[in-house]
Parts: sequence; structure tokens; C-alpha cells
Amino acid sequence: MPILEAIRLALAQLRVQKLKSFFTLLGVMIGVMFLIAVVSIVEGMGRYMEDDFAGRLLGANTFTLRRYPWFGNNTTREEWLEWQRRPRIYAADVAFVRSVLPSAARWAIESQGSPIATSPYARPRNVEAHAVDGDYFTIKKYDLSSGRTIAPQEYELGAPVLVIGDEVAKFFFPNLNPLGRELRIGGIPYQVIGVIEHQGTLFGQSLDRLAIGPFNSPLHRLTNPRGDVSGLLVQSSSTMMMNDVMEIVREALRGHRHLRPGIPDNFVMETSASALAFVERIKRVMTVVGAALPALSLVVGGMVIMNIMLVSVSERTHEIGIRKSLGARRRDILSQFLVEAATLSTIGAIIGIALGISAAKIVAWKTPLPAAVAPWSLVAATLLGTVVGILSGVYPARRASRLDPIEALRQET
Repeated sequence: MPILEAIRLALAQLRVQKLKSFFTLLGVMIGVMFLIAVVSIVEGMGRYMEDDFAGRLLGANTFTLRRYPWFGNNTTREEWLEWQRRPRIYAADVAFVRSVLPSAARWAIESQGSPIATSPYARPRNVEAHAVDGDYFTIKKYDLSSGRTIAPQEYELGAPVLVIGDEVAKFFFPNLNPLGRELRIGGIPYQVIGVIEHQGTLFGQSLDRLAIGPFNSPLHRLTNPRGDVSGLLVQSSSTMMMNDVMEIVREALRGHRHLRPGIPDNFVMETSASALAFVERIKRVMTVVGAALPALSLVVGGMVIMNIMLVSVSERTHEIGIRKSLGARRRDILSQFLVEAATLSTIGAIIGIALGISAAKIVAWKTPLPAAVAPWSLVAATLLGTVVGILSGVYPARRASRLDPIEALRQET
């Protein structure tokens, strides 16, 4: 039997037996729906982390010198205690590292914390305070919607000025122009000189609750009371040069700290790759866990297809007998039922894909989780539905093909 004819007969059965066909499709629909939804969320999270997380928080072609890593480590108690014994990074370390950097490299330092800010126009609220110096705004690619950035003289003198995020501006200065107005942090007045363009959110956390001031200002004493820095950001001129710059800094700092060969570094240099390695581990776990339910649903769906196809064979015994008496061969009957099972399962997969895409979009709309439909997942889900149908239809199809035509013709229609 031509495959198109077998597909036509399968679609005819779908129209004639709507309720039975619906239950035949249900298991495959649910399995594929969850599969597409999970893959879309995992894929969306990966793209989101690569495009937004790495770019916004870490900067392009940038590494951050820290006392210990901030991202992606399942630490043991021993590791944590070892990190606490490491020397902090102070201004003297920053000055030394700056002296060995290539001329084309940019640098910036930051100390950050969450002190309480106040203004005459709003109630007190925590802000993400950053005491910075160097090329901080250039490395972070912060564009301003109004005002200006911090001037070199203000960095040097530690002037009490702030560049604030969009959310801070709207909260502390509602319906007002914040430029030139006073925002108190830790009881000390700062003048607002600029507002950063809207940054959005990252996994539901606002990136606009910023208050950035000079490192030498009193803000640094609030963020890092010990006088150290949270991190030294170094940006190379290109991605290819970044590894070379990292190696220069590593060798120089090891010598500066008198670390003999064989002794591990007592500092860390974080890049977007190190942060994204953590994301890859999360993606793998989510994929494995998220695939468990779809796999179970597909197994159940395959069993339902097999049982309903067996019922269909029993109901259509007389039809099979007539076809065999007219010259249909065993392989014709076998292919007819296999194609019918595969067609029903594939239709269920296609419906499941549509439902899965809708579910992923709803999750992205209602929650902080991003979603991005991967084209390969659509092809894989369709093929998976077809394979489930074929595997589930093998036994009923073989049973139908082995029916004796004389015995089959004796069955009542």
C-alpha cells in the first residue's frame, strides 16, 4: 500500500473515531508539550545568561580579580575556610596590577554593598551602592539618560556625587528631575549628577537599583569598611588578548605575593566563561530532571497507542479479512497499521509542540524565567512522536498481518 494512501486511511480513522483518537493522542501530546516547554526554558536561560548576565554583570572581554569566586561554585567547608584565609585586595595591590597591564587594557575597581538611602520625597530603602574608580562606566557600558558620569577630579578628590539607576531615580524623586538633588546614604548627603538608562531585570532582580559614587568618597567606607575592594575589573582590547592579559596579571601577582611554584593562587580571576560554566551545570540538571516527566508520559502514551490499536485490530478483523481475500499481503496490512499508529502519534506530537510553545511563552510572561524555542527541539519532538507511534504499533500491526483471512471473514462487522 502506498504510504500516502495509508496516511489517508489513518486520518479517516481519526475523523470517524474522534474520542478514541483523542485518548490515543493524549499521552504523546502531554509528553511532547512538557518536553518542548522544558527545553525552551533551559534554552532561554542559556541565551539569557550568555547575552545579558555575562554582558551586563561581567562586561565584554573582561575578567575580575577577586579574593574568591562569586559565581558558580558548590563550595565545601574546607574551601570556604581556605578562602577566608586569603589576603584581601587593597589599593596597593590595585596599583601594582595597574603597573603591569598593557597600555591598551582598561581597568576599574569597585566595592559594593546594600546600604539604606533616604530622600525628602520617599521612605528609606536599600540601594545597590558601588564605590568605583577607573573606566567603570566604559567597561560596564552604562549609557546615561540624563546628566553626566563622574569626572576624574571627582574620583581623585572623593567628591560626594552619585550616578543613580532608573529605579532609584523614580523611587526617591517621584515626578521630579533628580539631577542636582540630594540623596543621603548612610546619613551622608550626595548630589545626583547622572541617571543610567533603564537596564531591566536579571532573573527577577532589578538592575536599576544602582547608586554609583567615587571610590575615595565616604561611600567606600559603607560598602567595604575594611578598606579593601570587592573586585578589580580588567578589560582587554579583544577576546584573543584577554588570556594573555590574565596570564600577565597572574604571574605578576603571584610574584608580588611571594607564591612559590606549586602553591595554588590565593586569588581568583573570574570571566564570563567561569560564570557560564555554572549555568551549563544548571542546564544539564534541569534537562535531565525536566525530561523525566515527558519520558514517562511518552511511555504511557505509547502503551495507550498499543492498546487502542489492539482494540482497533479486533474491531476491524472483518475489514482485514476482506483486504486479504482481495490480495493484500501481510506486509500491506503491517504497513497500514504501522503508518496509522505513526500518523496518530505524529499528530499528537505536533499538537503537543503547539501546546509546549504556548506553555513556555506563558512561563516567560508570568515568571522571571526566560524561554526561547530551539528549532532543533521541534524537529526532535516530531521525530520522537513518530518513533513512539511506530514502536507502539509494531505488535498490533504484526497481529493484524497474521490474521487468517477465512477466520477474519467469519467475524461479524
